[in-house]
Amino acid sequence: MCATNSFLKSLGVEIYASGHRRWPDDAKAQAVADTLEPGATVNGVAARYGVLANQLSAWRRLAKQGKLVLPAAELDEPVFAPLVVCDVPEVQPEPDMAASEEMIRIVWGEVRIELAPGLLISAEK
Repeated sequence: MCATNSFLKSLGVEIYASGHRRWPDDAKAQAVADTLEPGATVNGVAARYGVLANQLSAWRRLAKQGKLVLPAAELDEPVFAPLVVCDVPEVQPEPDMAASEEMIRIVWGEVRIELAPGLLISAEK
């Protein structure tokens, strides 16, 4: 394993005399983010951080499940969405339903309902 204690401590990893390490979520998230870089492999990143590849894969699963939040990608400059301004079309007035003489027809499978203009129907349970 290539990771040095000073590198791990700089990430906030607590290293105990027994060799046990306690990884803060930020350090886990950074390791997972490093695996997402182009050309990176889980084995390579695991070796750099001094963990087994299966441990790093477990952290990746946590990130995929939303239980481990990855750091935001650093962008060189802000990216903005283009704004398109166009004329608002004129609103057409809605036809007066009471003046309409057309029947309202509702067809659902073999059921057909025809309603005359101005007819109000209500249903209560």
